[in-house]
Amino acid sequence: MKAVAALSVALALAAPMALAQAPTDPVSQLVKQLELARYKATIKGLTQFGDRRQGTQRNRDALDWIEAQLKSYGCTNIERLQYQYTQPAPGAPAPKRAPGIPSGGAGGPPGQGGSTLFGNRVPTGVNTDPLRQPDERLRALNAEQTPVGTSLRENLYCTKVGTSHPEEMYIVSAHMDGIGFGEAANDDGSGTALVMELARIFSQPGVETDRSIRFILWNNEETGLNGAAAYVEQRKDLQGIESPKGSGKYPEPKWLGMIQHDMMMYDHGMPVPKRDASGKQVLDEKGQPVYVSPPEQRLEADVNIEYQSVSKQAEGSAKLAWAFRAANDKYATNYPAAVGFHMTNTDSTPFMDLVPSISLRESERGQQIGAGWNPHWHQPTDLFANYSDKDFLLGLNAAQTTLAGVARLAGVRVTGK
Repeated sequence: MKAVAALSVALALAAPMALAQAPTDPVSQLVKQLELARYKATIKGLTQFGDRRQGTQRNRDALDWIEAQLKSYGCTNIERLQYQYTQPAPGAPAPKRAPGIPSGGAGGPPGQGGSTLFGNRVPTGVNTDPLRQPDERLRALNAEQTPVGTSLRENLYCTKVGTSHPEEMYIVSAHMDGIGFGEAANDDGSGTALVMELARIFSQPGVETDRSIRFILWNNEETGLNGAAAYVEQRKDLQGIESPKGSGKYPEPKWLGMIQHDMMMYDHGMPVPKRDASGKQVLDEKGQPVYVSPPEQRLEADVNIEYQSVSKQAEGSAKLAWAFRAANDKYATNYPAAVGFHMTNTDSTPFMDLVPSISLRESERGQQIGAGWNPHWHQPTDLFANYSDKDFLLGLNAAQTTLAGVARLAGVRVTGK
């Protein structure tokens, strides 16, 4: 499996200009079908379910809505993976987790995933107070909380079956649950809508791929990557097994690469000093400078592609990341991509020691989001209305990047049938 994955990625890297930008280029044909208005509409559709907190009726309703949308796109191989999750009682000790990856440098405080925090920083956290949501309609929609105890959860996925190698696949995923008493428009409506849009385009008549692609929407990301971990636990030993024997069907094709998406839209840059009407820097009650996010998407915003340098699949993951960077260079229309090696706190983590794995985000998770670069993260302000077209366009460029990257690796064709 490692050899096949390495070969697929190496071919993409060795000839990044092999497909000419011409009308006959199938990748270009598909990328051009990504539309800002449609991407925004899909995110808007997801926000009707509020923050989609795991274990609630609004989470289950969102899953049903996503499934109906996928069916309407022609994605017929739709399945759900079920698992049990235990919600601890309020005030109960948090479950023990494996120690994190140590900081990678001495430039500042340690960040997650081996990163180091630099520059201006803003405190981060999860809003747990419904009264901080001023919109009474949204407050009511998000009123139900996760029930305490053990109950059923579900991941949802659909599969584009490869014509030449149905026994191998790439995973393209995002998480559909959110928290914070907002609409979870960015975290992770933006990633979920991206995956749904790619599922729509690859499911069109006349679009074929040599290898399979599975589009997965995880649950329970916000509680500790539980949905993705359950999938790995249940499915890892089923890879590449034909079932029934002689049928040509592979319920769990071999994993060639895992591509995760989480928070795709907001890259306004490092927080800047807050100033009063006279231009004087504002200080807090302790006399420390107050920093706020710039109001506009920065011109140098980029799509961040991260892998984890200490994972067992680091070499293959790096090759996969650079293949996606090459796809961005060739097919993205507005924003470039950057590659980093501190992937962390994302649903690709349970996969990273088993298969080349990357994560796409609006900013680096450890060094930038962890330093407060996104003021809406896990907050009641994560609302569709709080993002501009420049923000949505960053998410669309991430979709262009992933569509092009996975299309080239899976061997796409547009037959016109």
